[in-house]
Amino acid sequence: MKPINILLVEDNEGDILLTSEALMEGKVQITLAVVKDGWEALIYLEKRAQYKNVETPDLILLDVNLPKMNGHELLKNIKSNENLKQIPVIILTTSTSETDVLLSYKNHANCYISKPVDVNDFLKVVASIENFWITVVRLPTQ
Repeated sequence: MKPINILLVEDNEGDILLTSEALMEGKVQITLAVVKDGWEALIYLEKRAQYKNVETPDLILLDVNLPKMNGHELLKNIKSNENLKQIPVIILTTSTSETDVLLSYKNHANCYISKPVDVNDFLKVVASIENFWITVVRLPTQ
């Protein structure tokens, strides 16, 4: 089985480290790419500039509060692009705002998860993402 390609769009170094560690400890082999703002994520997904030879991700973990282009704007771009819209996008954010939740689903997020503050709870959430989205769900092939 080929590794699952995950794109993590996150600007918080601590959350990047925790998410990476949790995913790498999982049962499934993954390839993790990290970009730190919405604009860089769009360049990555459209395979422009230094990203022209990257693999298209099988799954995207997206923060809402990002510099340059926020998560909602990026999500809207992804879901309106014929080449990208089939990629599941999981909103993984600190925001518990009902407005953010509603806007995420209006823009066709596949699910919305508020990051727990406690480190152990955060690791459990990431493990549950891996368990469901990588082990249980069948992702589209490119």
